Amino acid sequence: MNVIFYVVFIVSNALLLFIAPQDFLPTLLLGASKSATLCLSLLSTYCVWLGLMRVWEDSGVSKKLSAFLTPISKKLFKTDDEKTLQAVTMSLSVNLLGISGAATPYGMQAAALLDKTEHAEYASCMLFALNATSLQLIPTSVIGVRVALHSASPADILFPTLFTSIFSTVLAAVLVRVCIPPKKAAPAFNFFTNTSTGVIQTRGAGTQ
Repeated sequence: MNVIFYVVFIVSNALLLFIAPQDFLPTLLLGASKSATLCLSLLSTYCVWLGLMRVWEDSGVSKKLSAFLTPISKKLFKTDDEKTLQAVTMSLSVNLLGISGAATPYGMQAAALLDKTEHAEYASCMLFALNATSLQLIPTSVIGVRVALHSASPADILFPTLFTSIFSTVLAAVLVRVCIPPKKAAPAFNFFTNTSTGVIQTRGAGTQ
């Protein structure tokens, strides 16, 4: 991905130098100025929401939200480990608020714990798919970008984002379940099966 960005940047700059060399430096400075403004705006947005998250953690709201998501997470990730489920639910709950940057530490912790579960491949793929599609009740980061770019109605994307993220998240979960199904436990060998099936029947110390 970085290589693609490098190629796009180099090609676009080369074209600008050949087509309009007098605009090359002003364009770079304008882009840098807009980037700095956008970063500061997103920084303030993240500060506000991370502060709220700390208040929610201290007041127990985040624990209640995690408890609400735990039964769903058990079915999706096929694990009963409490520590793993807590990391997973925290990652999902932060993504619900559209704070993708804040979800990264929880997602890394959840990924490391899911690698140790019975269905590691399936669970890790499910976590990646759900974080990539990112069901969002409030697209906080995108609204912050629109505010920084002086959008007239920055919250207009609330319902479109909700509907599209629901569709993408459900589709991703279904595809992971179909393409990378969780491993099924091997059936236990039954030593007392019927002899008519051709399987050896054991009784006591002898065989029949």
